[in-house]
Amino acid sequence: MIHVVVVEDDAMNALLFRKLLEKRCGYRVTVTESADEVLALARGADVGLILLDVSLANTRHAGEPVNGVDICRLLKGDPATRGVPVVLATAHAMRGDAESLLAESGADDYVSKPIVDHEAFAEHVRRRVRPEAA
Repeated sequence: MIHVVVVEDDAMNALLFRKLLEKRCGYRVTVTESADEVLALARGADVGLILLDVSLANTRHAGEPVNGVDICRLLKGDPATRGVPVVLATAHAMRGDAESLLAESGADDYVSKPIVDHEAFAEHVRRRVRPEAA
């Protein structure tokens, strides 16, 4: 079973992502706000995708506050985790934001919140997931 890690600090968004990914895609989902946990999970062989909120209010790494862009840079800068697909999720959806965030973070893709079309979101994730992680 494919394992997707959701990094989200909003409880309602986390619940929505979990339900969509479990019920529509059949994935095993871990939800966390912890940078250390997501980095450790990504080093495991079974993570097929990380869905990463850009704005994380309470997340820290090495004692310093970090956001989703920072975590993505850590993931993409580590040879052990750079192959794990990362999809940024953000409400910052103005023209040019996607391109800017992707360039800044090194993420593989981007989705804007709120998620309105659940099936389109599920299909978007299915196209990005790393199948060999199953």
